[in-house]
Amino acid sequence: MVAQERGSDGVVDLRSDTVTLPTAAMLERMQRAPLGDDGREGDPTVRALEARGAALTGKEAALFVPSGTMGNLLAMLAHAERSAEVFADAGAHLLNSELGSVVTIAGLVPKPMPSRRGAMDEAALADAIRGSERPGLIAMETTHNGAGGAVLPPPLMMRIHALGQSNGIPVHLDGARLFNASVALGVSAARIAEHADSVMVCLSKGLSAPVGSLLCGTAAFVARARSLRKLVGGTMRQSGVVAAAGLVALETMIERLSEDHAAARRLAAALSWLDPALADPDQVQTNILRIDVSASGRDAAAWAEGVKQRGILVQASGPSQLRLVTHRHIDGAAVDRTIAAFAALGR
Repeated sequence: MVAQERGSDGVVDLRSDTVTLPTAAMLERMQRAPLGDDGREGDPTVRALEARGAALTGKEAALFVPSGTMGNLLAMLAHAERSAEVFADAGAHLLNSELGSVVTIAGLVPKPMPSRRGAMDEAALADAIRGSERPGLIAMETTHNGAGGAVLPPPLMMRIHALGQSNGIPVHLDGARLFNASVALGVSAARIAEHADSVMVCLSKGLSAPVGSLLCGTAAFVARARSLRKLVGGTMRQSGVVAAAGLVALETMIERLSEDHAAARRLAAALSWLDPALADPDQVQTNILRIDVSASGRDAAAWAEGVKQRGILVQASGPSQLRLVTHRHIDGAAVDRTIAAFAALGR
């Protein structure tokens, strides 16, 4: 099975959950998927995926897009006029890894907000909105990549959504790992997404589909986003081939995300035991683990290279931080090997 192929080269890849391979069930569904022209009459498998995504997020409609970055871009284009301001926490993926989309393509002005573990300071956000001449969009992110997979508290999301509504400002949720948040909180994805006017979810991370994301919202919003998708080159024709894998992902891969969360907690506990400065297990809510190596005497790049020599791939994030992301290819043996590699390097 494909699930067993990952790691056959002896490498444990913790750089991201985007390295996951499609399951055998996904490949089988891809082979027999009904197809059509998604840019013309429509692709039936894509439409089925969009309907499933809309139902799971509690929205009226959904749009299949090639990537999460495109989904967030289309949300900005559909919600806000050029030169308007977009409010998000300073560590948001949108204002860091996707800043080119924000400024160059959408033409929005980024307004980074102070935050704690991805949660925007509500008073600061309210003050910024009051002082804004062109408020355009509020963006939230859960789980929060930069904050180590932190989950936004739903009451906070509810209050921020209410703040947006009272000021006539739409709220978009970057929910690339929304289903991780759902599993961690023990509530449906729709219960989380109800605190935003639109939401983007990725299928190609922990859910293991080979490609694709969904942008969900009202029927009118999605119709607008669909026309904008063509503008930015996102129409994919017989895209039911990959949408079929996305359907299997939504049907079979959500509940097992708890296994990835457990693996991340086990890693954090072991690394904390090796050196309490490396990790705080209490801060690990989902499948992302941020390791602080600032007190070790070696920078993050040196640590990444050191564990790489022992068959473990991790991502250096800045001079003093490593990012480890668990996923379905990281089993108990892979966790053991990772712990052993860090222990050997830390001697």
